[in-house]
Amino acid sequence: MRLKANGFFTASIAVLAAFAAGGARAADVAASSVVDAVTVYPDGASVTRLVTVDLPAGENSAVLKDFPLTLDPTSLRVEGEAGAKLTIGAIDAKPPRAALPVNLPELDKRIEALKDERANLQGAIDAATARRKFAERFAEVSPAGMGEKGEARPISEWRTAFAAVGDEIANADAAIRDAQRKQRELDREIARLEQDKAQKPPNKLEVRIELAAAAATKATLRVTYAVRNARWTPLYDARLDSGARDRKPALELVRRAEITQSTGEDWSNVALAVSTVRTARGGSAPDLKSLVVQYPHVPRPMAAASASDSAMPLAAPAMDRMRQLRKSEEPVMERAAEQQAVADVSGFQVVFKIPGRVSLGASEGAKSLRVSSATIAPDLAVRAAPVLDPTAFLEASFKQNEDAPLLPGRVSIYRDGVFVGRGQMAAAAKDETVRLGFGADDKVKIERNVLKRNEGSAGLIVTTSKTDERAFKTTVRNGHDFPIRIAIEDQLPVSENEDIQVEMLSSTTPPSATNARDRRGVLEWAFEAKAGEVKDINFAWRIRWPKDKGVVMVPAG
Repeated sequence: MRLKANGFFTASIAVLAAFAAGGARAADVAASSVVDAVTVYPDGASVTRLVTVDLPAGENSAVLKDFPLTLDPTSLRVEGEAGAKLTIGAIDAKPPRAALPVNLPELDKRIEALKDERANLQGAIDAATARRKFAERFAEVSPAGMGEKGEARPISEWRTAFAAVGDEIANADAAIRDAQRKQRELDREIARLEQDKAQKPPNKLEVRIELAAAAATKATLRVTYAVRNARWTPLYDARLDSGARDRKPALELVRRAEITQSTGEDWSNVALAVSTVRTARGGSAPDLKSLVVQYPHVPRPMAAASASDSAMPLAAPAMDRMRQLRKSEEPVMERAAEQQAVADVSGFQVVFKIPGRVSLGASEGAKSLRVSSATIAPDLAVRAAPVLDPTAFLEASFKQNEDAPLLPGRVSIYRDGVFVGRGQMAAAAKDETVRLGFGADDKVKIERNVLKRNEGSAGLIVTTSKTDERAFKTTVRNGHDFPIRIAIEDQLPVSENEDIQVEMLSSTTPPSATNARDRRGVLEWAFEAKAGEVKDINFAWRIRWPKDKGVVMVPAG
């Protein structure tokens, strides 16, 4: 690709024919780069480095030795500007060769001197050890008699001899300890020098960009590449003002991006953006294989010794098919504003561009950045499932009306300025309904009692079946001084066998919804309770099944 003077160019990794045919070796031009912009995905990142290089006329190789080892070499792309016609050729990425130290002879001489010094210390240790052993042996032999004929000597002479033995042993021990301490220091210094002698493994990648300039020029290049060791996850703050008699409830939903990276390079003062594109999933839907139903293979009779060997080829395809299926509160002050991103929404993705410049070092931990916020008028209701827990929970629901979808992530819940817990945000596209819980509502009291539980037999003359009949009453009291919507859920057993019959009895208070939110057998009674109102909900059912069998009730998978 060729440039006009002061023109703009875009380059790919392809090696141009002009370079392939060139006989002269390109001159190396050292250059350095700086990270300028980063777009983080849920499963990786795209990094753009800025390179400014002065090129002489002719063919050159811009050599950059500051790229991270974690980049994907096949993702390298280059574009930029120059002041003269310029051709971009091959882009080559490889780890630099491990370099030997330039002062290797001096290191060898120093290590040799330290080893000699250590050997001298070992000699001192050996001498002190011999003196100690001699003193100990003297102490063991002398008590038999200190005179020439073994006669007893005066006590003063004994004490003098023992003191001399003690001093000799103490002096020997001190000499040994001092020499051993010096040996340890020498060992550490020798190990450090040996490490300096070893070849240093590369911690950066070397990138070469072949360039041919028609005249001496200054070029500004932008090198873009992909890395995997980076990601962002959605976080949310949900702040509910539950309202009052004269004030409607309001919900502030704040989106945040929690970014982590361990790419081996620091992102210092970069233009940062986060994107909803999931690059690791590839560009196409998975390719389904045919699903074949057949009778299982029956192994032929064979000798016991070879049966297991022959059975393996039969079982392996079935196992392969199974594996494929499994895969398939503040003083009165002006509140500080928090900067947030600008959303760039297209038909298939959303990119949130963080304002200003951001720094995030490699492996320094997560950084949370505000992405966007919205104020929503929610619908409030109190929801409870007293068959499991009689607690009433305040719930806010709203329609997701932003173009940017809500991605799954953790949500911090605040109710009337108080932190009440954490929850999980489910994925929601535009126009889908979102439901968030905001903790227990202690002013709504719920009590569920068993009114009847009968297990028996049924039949006019002869017992033909067994029955299980149960009745319950749930009492709800609204302790607020204002009306509130309440939803109570309960379970009607579901039969998956025609011999097991389930019926809801006529004494049941008619539910507002059956199979609520596509859950089989889940009933919902929704109503608006006035201030101080008490309401009873009756619920009864009967199960009938053959007398010669037993049944159990288990939660659906």
